[in-house]
Amino acid sequence: MKQIFPATMLLLCLAACSQEPVATPPADGAANEAAPPAATSPSLAPTPSAPAEAPPAANMLTLEGLGALRIGQAVPADSGWAERGAQISDNCRTVSSPDFPGVYAIAEDGKVRRITIGERSDVKLIEGLGVGATEAEVRTAFPGFREAPHEYVDAPAKYLTAPNAAGGEAALRFEIGADRKVSLIHVGTMPVLGYVEGCA
Repeated sequence: MKQIFPATMLLLCLAACSQEPVATPPADGAANEAAPPAATSPSLAPTPSAPAEAPPAANMLTLEGLGALRIGQAVPADSGWAERGAQISDNCRTVSSPDFPGVYAIAEDGKVRRITIGERSDVKLIEGLGVGATEAEVRTAFPGFREAPHEYVDAPAKYLTAPNAAGGEAALRFEIGADRKVSLIHVGTMPVLGYVEGCA
């Protein structure tokens, strides 16, 4: 009688190697575990939108301007800004608006070159400074400003001007009175920023 044991074993081994392994059920309690989430492609992930910058308040003076009045642009029509009173020059004009008492602007060659806020104005800078702020508050907010003697008021009155004022970009200039408080704030471009008498 022939022995077929080794051949049978060989067939059983080959059959076992060719079959897929049978999945075993998960251990008790593991059946409810969620599979890790599939990675999301960065290009498909929702991108949170950055919050939009709020426009400056209507009574806030910035290096760009005040309300509809913009440094370097023409006085906007139907904005309330208009020439009032006598003008001393054909080329340099001053405009004001009843909506902004105590404020005037200088326009040269048809473009706004400087905006000035004075004592009757409640307009402020974004830093919260307005007419009546102390010299110390100005120096704290703008420590690098250049000091120059005031043309018409004795010391300690002075001008404090942004160091970049001569660069052609809009800059800031404070007039400090003898009481060491801000009497005028100007925003504009040189040389008009440095005018000491309106258009002169």
